[in-house]
Amino acid sequence: MSASPIDAASTTEPRADRQLVRWLLGWVTPYLGRVALAAALVTAGSVLQVAGPLLTAAAIDLYLRPQATAEATKVLAVLDFLGLPSQGDAGLVTLALMYLASLVLSAVLLTLQARTMLMTGQLVMRDMRSTLFARLQKLDLAWFNKTPAGRVITRLTSDVEAVNELFTSGLVDILSDIVLLSGIVVVLFGLDWRLAAVAFSVLPLMALLSMWFRRHAREIYREVRGRLAALNTHLQEHLAGITTIQLARAERRVAETFRSLDAAHRDANIRGIHYYAVFYPLVELLTAAGLASLIVFGGKWTLEGTLSLGVLVAFVQYVQRFYRPISDLAENFNVLQASLAASERLRGLLATEARIADPAAPAPAPPRRRTLSFDGVTFSYDADGPKVLRDVSFTVASGERVAIVGHTGAGKTTLVNLLLRFYDIQEGVVAVDGVDVRLWELAALRSRFAVVLQEVDCFAGTLRDNISLGRSGVDDAKIHWALEQVQAGVLLSRLPNGLDSLLGERGVGLSAGERQLVSFARALVGDPDFLILDEATAAVDAVTENAIQRALERLLANRTAIVIAHRLATVTGCDRVLVMRAGEVVEHGTHEELLALRGFYRTLYDLQLLGLGEASAAAV
Repeated sequence: MSASPIDAASTTEPRADRQLVRWLLGWVTPYLGRVALAAALVTAGSVLQVAGPLLTAAAIDLYLRPQATAEATKVLAVLDFLGLPSQGDAGLVTLALMYLASLVLSAVLLTLQARTMLMTGQLVMRDMRSTLFARLQKLDLAWFNKTPAGRVITRLTSDVEAVNELFTSGLVDILSDIVLLSGIVVVLFGLDWRLAAVAFSVLPLMALLSMWFRRHAREIYREVRGRLAALNTHLQEHLAGITTIQLARAERRVAETFRSLDAAHRDANIRGIHYYAVFYPLVELLTAAGLASLIVFGGKWTLEGTLSLGVLVAFVQYVQRFYRPISDLAENFNVLQASLAASERLRGLLATEARIADPAAPAPAPPRRRTLSFDGVTFSYDADGPKVLRDVSFTVASGERVAIVGHTGAGKTTLVNLLLRFYDIQEGVVAVDGVDVRLWELAALRSRFAVVLQEVDCFAGTLRDNISLGRSGVDDAKIHWALEQVQAGVLLSRLPNGLDSLLGERGVGLSAGERQLVSFARALVGDPDFLILDEATAAVDAVTENAIQRALERLLANRTAIVIAHRLATVTGCDRVLVMRAGEVVEHGTHEELLALRGFYRTLYDLQLLGLGEASAAAV
């Protein structure tokens, strides 16, 4: 599997882990109040769990098998201080009720703590997804062209969910375990240091086992996340292109590829299950060994009279409560390792900087002259790749309509990408209103343009939202005006709810021609200075195209336009035509002048007139 900038993994050294944990905790900073409340609830609940075995020891040593121990004497003093019954059956009932109360109150505190942290986890997940999506929208087009969409979707869905597991359960369990373990350690050494040493004798082996599991689990979780990203990429691409797959009868091949990717994901998960399956039983084995040692030595000392039965029973309860969190380390490590593996990718994504960004000191907005110019522009998409443009120079005057023609790969769309600064050139200058586009603030530069493409992007939502795209100052009156200008009255009358009509994903509910009308209206409501048309009428029928052409004649007034044309019949109304071949402007002039030259443009025109198409022209 090829690596991706958002799949890159950092080192697994403890220092890197600490940095990741600090990064994760930074997301909790706005909700420190909630976290403090959860911590207080956890601490109180852990204290109650520590109190239970002490009450059991007191009940045994005071009432069931009376034995004068320091602990029993202290319990009697506490009961007398509280004014509670401490003699005979009444004292035993008092301790039993106190034990029951500790269990009930601990359960109540656990419920409150879980609710608090679940809410906090949801809030953190919301913040994280919002921040990630905001970062994605700032990244440049080149990054998206190199990063599969499935990997990006995996980051914002399953990886964020994995981090949420850490906030809602992992951190709480770890905090609860630390408080509980600390309290148990203090109490055990206070009760009998010899038995405490026996109980903790297996801890070094548990620590070594945990280190082994931690090292291997992180590697597996990285691989699982990478396999899942590849699976999501395959799904996204082939579900979006299902029409092409069915037409080509490629279902079997696509399904086989999916099964292969799914099998790789399954195998990676199985390897993770292997480490878990080894770790958890070994922890249970060490736990049983610790309890066995405790019973052997504790029983011997009890029979010798150097240890009370109540203390031994309390030790067994405490050690079970102590080893239970240790046993739960397997589950906690699963959560922790999954979260850290996901965090590496999320942190890497947030650290990704756009190569195309606003200049440190943007130039002030120049007077709106509506002029464009390319001066000696040379460009390649990759530093070591072939040159897509070679020493291209031309100027477009205010209000001028310039057509750009040429075969596929000649560099026509690249000119638009550079003009809107989706990429930066290697040589030369691209200027808008006399100012280099690299000195413009990106939002100010792109707000001057409206681009209508052959392939229209429509989104799930209302017709109104698809035209306004959330831009300020675009009200219903302006939307109706734009739709009328592009002759879309039939569209509005067909839709039952007008502008409130809901469109499906990718504009489902509209024909190809209607989607193109929506794109025209979307461009016009922004009142741009520059209009770029990339074979914008190719998806509409002849009648609709004629209506749009008439509307464009009115709407292009006082606007500078660039028309990228594959069908040369659409350029006859343009003021000039630039003819491109292999990244160079080889001819320029009016339609009539270029035909009279009998050069490359005339060859293209004749081929299309004869119906031989662009594929034949590309071979010229």
